[in-house]
Amino acid sequence: MKKLVQFCRECMGELAKVVWPSRSEAVASVKVVIFSTVVVALILGLLDMLFTEGLRLIF
Repeated sequence: MKKLVQFCRECMGELAKVVWPSRSEAVASVKVVIFSTVVVALILGLLDMLFTEGLRLIF
């Protein structure tokens, strides 16, 4: 039990050192992730379509 209490205290101490992002930084990061995800999805969809059509021509 003593080790668990010590662990929790150390966790709280480490969390106090964390520099949390501001709301605007978090929103900007989310926008980058969503944009990147959409771009990669479009590229993969295009490649899938090209490969599918290419295989249809061959077979």
